[in-house]
Amino acid sequence: MKLVITGAGIVSAIGIGKEATLQHLQAQKTGIAPVQYLQTAHQDTLVGEVKYANYQLKEQVGIAPTVPMSRTAMLGVLALREALQQAGLPLDAVKDCPLISGTTVGGMDKSEQHYLSFFTESSPAQYIKIHDCGSSTEQMAEQVGGFNMLTTLSTACSSAANAFVLGANMLLTGEAQCVVVGGSECLSKFHLNGFKTLMIVDGDYCKPFDANRAGLNLGEGAAFMVLETEQSAQKRGATILAYLSGYGNACDAHHQTASSPTGDGAYLSMSQAVEMAGLQPADISYVNAHGTGTPNNDPSECAAMSRLFGNQLPPFSSTKGFTGHTTSASGAIELVISLLALQYQFLPVSLHWQTPFDPQYIPVTQSTPAQPLKHVLCNSFGFGGNDTSLILSLV
Repeated sequence: MKLVITGAGIVSAIGIGKEATLQHLQAQKTGIAPVQYLQTAHQDTLVGEVKYANYQLKEQVGIAPTVPMSRTAMLGVLALREALQQAGLPLDAVKDCPLISGTTVGGMDKSEQHYLSFFTESSPAQYIKIHDCGSSTEQMAEQVGGFNMLTTLSTACSSAANAFVLGANMLLTGEAQCVVVGGSECLSKFHLNGFKTLMIVDGDYCKPFDANRAGLNLGEGAAFMVLETEQSAQKRGATILAYLSGYGNACDAHHQTASSPTGDGAYLSMSQAVEMAGLQPADISYVNAHGTGTPNNDPSECAAMSRLFGNQLPPFSSTKGFTGHTTSASGAIELVISLLALQYQFLPVSLHWQTPFDPQYIPVTQSTPAQPLKHVLCNSFGFGGNDTSLILSLV
């Protein structure tokens, strides 16, 4: 059974929608800038914020200013609507589809804003109801108009990627003919302060795979795709954008936050994905790497790629220099970017890269591919070693 993508939507620091995203990618223009919307004392921190205040997002979603809704949910609604529109799914068809969303922050942005008044005022109590991760999925579904099942995954930075794995497994087992999968995550003081405590936030623009990398820039955003069986797409007369040809998930089981030096989990997840797709490592045209720019991740991921590809590494890059690390939403956001790379036949570059930490690991700096892109592998690795790899193919 073949699984196909028929719709995609994306929101990030480089714009709302695939058109704006593509323009920024091809122009090599970052969306990372000093904090503007998050209420934090760290105003000089570089982050990848979606360039709208909450009241402006409410206007775009089409809800009243007084309606309690997390930023996570609002970003997700915008990405969902674009994906469903491109897929041509009418409301009655959406009601037959599960929605699987990945997030970790959920409604934390509102909880931390109103926490001190929870016990003294009645009005902020409405935000308690939208604190948990599942509430963001419920709010998205309410705005879009249904879905026959909702579920929420929270596996840190591989959350959205694992939504694809669960959705694909539901299709392969016959539990559904069409699923909507992805993730959404807003910035919050909770995870900005948390990552700063871990001392892995770069004070400058992040530089994945660079010898002088000093950490990540956090970001926010959302992305969703309509994933269905080829038979379902053909029956609906939908346009097939790409095939989800393979995927894999493995646990590094090395450390609470760090990856193993040899990249065990990454190697296993990539290997599983390549095997499931019926491909050889040499068939992979491009790797959209997890590439956080932290001292630990990049050499670990490179070691894993060397184990899989040997001395013939395919072109690889990290797009986190454009969007920041969108944590739980990153797997979906970067898969939509990978889809755009396939459709428009270009290589997203690793922004701000200058100096190799090892001469055998040189990321993409020129966007024109030497060979046509046919199979793209996208990596998403979470804390605790929950590693997921997805492969999109044109054939």
